[in-house]
Amino acid sequence: MEFNLIWLTVISISALHTFSGPDHYLPFIVLSRSKKWSLKKTLFWTSLCGLAHVLSSVFLGLLGITLGWTVAKTFNIESIRGGFASWMLFIFGVGYVLYALYNLNKNKIHKHFDTSGEGDIYVFEHQHGQTVAPNQRYKITPWVMFFIFASGPSEPMIPLIIYPAIDQPLSEVGILILIYTLTTILTMLAMVLGGFYGANLFNYKGYEKFVDLISGSIILCCGFGMIWLGW
Repeated sequence: MEFNLIWLTVISISALHTFSGPDHYLPFIVLSRSKKWSLKKTLFWTSLCGLAHVLSSVFLGLLGITLGWTVAKTFNIESIRGGFASWMLFIFGVGYVLYALYNLNKNKIHKHFDTSGEGDIYVFEHQHGQTVAPNQRYKITPWVMFFIFASGPSEPMIPLIIYPAIDQPLSEVGILILIYTLTTILTMLAMVLGGFYGANLFNYKGYEKFVDLISGSIILCCGFGMIWLGW
């Protein structure tokens, strides 16, 4: 039951994270139109950048697994691994919710994408309500997009990758990574396809700032259920 809950949580968070962030698909739609890309080229760059986004999270997750094994051996926590894993998930959820609330209150600086009248697309950092001068923006190219995605992991996914490695076979870690990868890339492709053919499938403008709060709440509920509800 626990593993089923985890992979459902992975799908929920990866799909939500992608759907609610226009930066996951809008740049590809705009670049495709302005540069007159073929559908094949559009889907290629979307998939490549999506894979880079996934692998950055997976790398941090695998690093966490390695550190977790070291801690387990050092402090001999073999006998309490299952309970430890559930508590770790719950505590991370609490911490991430508090972190999200702090960022909402602080109006944290974050990246945004913007388009010009000529069809170019730019990336810049700002706070909500802040005006950004043209010289503070950077023009986007496909490789710039790749490095932006590679340097921006999905933090809520990291404990969900680490969790099964604490008291489950490594095969389950591989399954979760595969699910996370496919869900993220397929969601990005669906959104880009909709934009490529002129359909505005979803409009989450203004709501993306709440994604961290929602993701943290999902992880918190998952850990809570494992500890106190016997999930």
